[in-house]
Amino acid sequence: MIRPNRRRRVAAIIAAWACGLALLVAAPIALPATVAPVDSAAAADASDWNAGNIIDDAVFYDGNAMGSPEIQAFMERQVRNCQSGYTCVKDYRQNTDNRPVDKYCNGYAGAANESASTIIDKVARSCGISQKALLVLLQKEQGLITSTAPSSWNYSAATGQGCPDTAPCDAATAGFFYQVYYAARQFEVYRLNPTWWGYQSGRWNNILYNPNGGCGTQRVYIENQATAGLYIYTPYVPNQAALNNLYGTGDGCSAYGNRNFWRTFTDWFGSTRVPSNPNGPFGSLEAVTAVPGGFRVAGWTIDPDSAASLDIQVSVEGTVTTFRADTARPDVGASYPDKGANHGFSVVVPAAAVGDNNVCVTGVNVGQGSDARIGCAKVTALAGSPIGYVEAVTAVQGGISVAGWALDPDSTSSIDVHVYVDGVGSITTANLSRPDVASAYPAYGAAHGFSRVVAAAPGTRNVCLYAINTGLGDNTQLGCRNVDVGAPVDRGRAPIGAFDAVTVDGANMTISGWAIDPDTAAPVETRVTVTNYPQISVRADANRPDVGAAYPMYGPAHGFVTTATVMGGTYTVCVTAVNTGAGGDSSLGCKTITVPVPDLGRAPIGYLDGVSVTGNTVRVSGWALDLDTTSPIQVHIYVGNAGVAYRADGARPDVGAAYPLQGPTHGFDQTMTAPVGQSSVCVYGINNGAGGNALIGCRTITVADHTRPPIGNLEYVGVSGRSIVVAGWAFDPDTTSPIDVHVYIDGVGRPIRADASRPDVAAAYPGTGSQHGFTSTFTSTSGSHTVCVYPINDVTGPNTFLGCRTVTIP
Repeated sequence: MIRPNRRRRVAAIIAAWACGLALLVAAPIALPATVAPVDSAAAADASDWNAGNIIDDAVFYDGNAMGSPEIQAFMERQVRNCQSGYTCVKDYRQNTDNRPVDKYCNGYAGAANESASTIIDKVARSCGISQKALLVLLQKEQGLITSTAPSSWNYSAATGQGCPDTAPCDAATAGFFYQVYYAARQFEVYRLNPTWWGYQSGRWNNILYNPNGGCGTQRVYIENQATAGLYIYTPYVPNQAALNNLYGTGDGCSAYGNRNFWRTFTDWFGSTRVPSNPNGPFGSLEAVTAVPGGFRVAGWTIDPDSAASLDIQVSVEGTVTTFRADTARPDVGASYPDKGANHGFSVVVPAAAVGDNNVCVTGVNVGQGSDARIGCAKVTALAGSPIGYVEAVTAVQGGISVAGWALDPDSTSSIDVHVYVDGVGSITTANLSRPDVASAYPAYGAAHGFSRVVAAAPGTRNVCLYAINTGLGDNTQLGCRNVDVGAPVDRGRAPIGAFDAVTVDGANMTISGWAIDPDTAAPVETRVTVTNYPQISVRADANRPDVGAAYPMYGPAHGFVTTATVMGGTYTVCVTAVNTGAGGDSSLGCKTITVPVPDLGRAPIGYLDGVSVTGNTVRVSGWALDLDTTSPIQVHIYVGNAGVAYRADGARPDVGAAYPLQGPTHGFDQTMTAPVGQSSVCVYGINNGAGGNALIGCRTITVADHTRPPIGNLEYVGVSGRSIVVAGWAFDPDTTSPIDVHVYIDGVGRPIRADASRPDVAAAYPGTGSQHGFTSTFTSTSGSHTVCVYPINDVTGPNTFLGCRTVTIP
């Protein structure tokens, strides 16, 4: 069997997911309870009333509009709790009997202990009448669906079937089951025998306004059979007075039955018309709950043309906010498996006005169709001007103590309270814990108390307190009092307090603590000193509830917080509390803190002091640092294409004096081997963080070829007395400097230096210089001795053998 409008039927099933939350409030302002609208509904608008078509036939005669579980869930949403001693329709059960099949209904199979929801569903399917229409009929006739204390008579005449206005009810149709069954059957009697009745569709009909014929009639063209059936069942049309007050009473000639049927159906289930936008979005607005300053709006929506999550537009008194309905709803996914589960929404929108707000949700169409209204609700906002109470305004030493509580209905956050003493204002925040306030206003929490001491000169002072508005509404004057403040007595006591903390965030140093002068409730000054910075003076008047709790006679307004902008380095911070009178100041202590240098992305700096060559060894020295850190950095030293990384962490007091923030440990002095010939020596400072590396400097060096052996001549080896004399010359062609000569006597070597002047050698070897001669005397023993001489290479490479001689000492 094909079930029309399946998506609307399932919408009713899923609507059972929503639940309400009761909000308790207390004087001095009344805050509303949560409002939870029902299935895809829209608040009825009298301009939509059509006396000739109260409800479309396809809607009224849809026996598959809901299922028993949907009906049960719907009834439970209307009545959360039943009054003691009563049975509400959501809990009602009875035994039912069999009803025969006839031309109007398909009969009924009776059962024991059937629920009201089961009875309604089975009757609707048997007789082809909408379950929604039967629910509305029960509400219209006896208010059964929303009643928390229904009487036995309400059940006995549940639908008004067989209960004419001018006679008692027919006992044959009494009782809930019979009332529902025979009312549904009666509408089928009307439908299948339309000419039996005075009110007929397809023609003009004069319909009474009221049982009192003197009230007159309205000429109505009845467009369809469902509307004709409603007029036959309740033979009155609402007059203009009844329509002008759609949710109330009209005048003495008003009748409300058919008006209430149409209005209730619209409020509960949406339009009484067949959907004009079958390809547009559908869904359910399941709850609109007032929260401080706004509304939580929950439900789901799907577009028939897409499985993607849709946008929704939430309108509050015409102000529209767009959201994406993409919250997982497994129940929706189970009912629409081809669309998936991500179609739910639960969003918070701000209230637009104090009092009632019209909240509507529209699904934004994709593909065919157009945007579709998912539902509307009228909800009273938790909004308005602040409320509160001044509990105490009393004189204390040097000031006035004020205490009380304040909150803004628009927000759960603590609000400011302004305290004016003779027109001079100060600010405190109502953020102290007040469990009693939380108990009276549970939606707002406990952080709404205030207690403060404000300084005041002796004399009669006028004190006024104002709660400062944060949302809709205006500031609220909590009250004014006159207080006599006595003259302060200075007993010469020193201030007390604590230097709580010094912290650093980037370049910002924050110093905090508290200070009190025991001789006054007025705030005191504190002096803060930071290494290499000017002295800071800060007034200790910040709110410190912990201090107020520990020293109640002075109040909480004795905290201090100040900041300083610092670069990196180590700082000593000291705080002194300044006495307001006699007794001297008090040191609150000192703290030392090391502040990292902020990384500003600067490149390293430095200087290449020297590059020297000895043989094939290069010595490179200088300094390098990164201004963004106090730590040493690496330097990369390149000789030609060969590079080596070193750490520039040598002591350089001159650099530390020039850059005290970075300190002295940034020097480098390294040696490397260089190849023969000309080379570039370059040094790079390597960045520790952001920013690039930097070239510190480059120099060009030349390294001679030291692979050639020395040359020379052993000119004389002789004896003088008891000594051996050796003479000659030698030099290394790779250098002009004198070289060593090793003299071996009987295998025992002795070094000498070939540095005596030899102009003849200089003449024979231009460019080598003259300091290459040697003459040395060595004492020895009598006998024969072998003397050998070797010039030594200046760096590396081979030495040279000049020769050996044998001499005899007598």
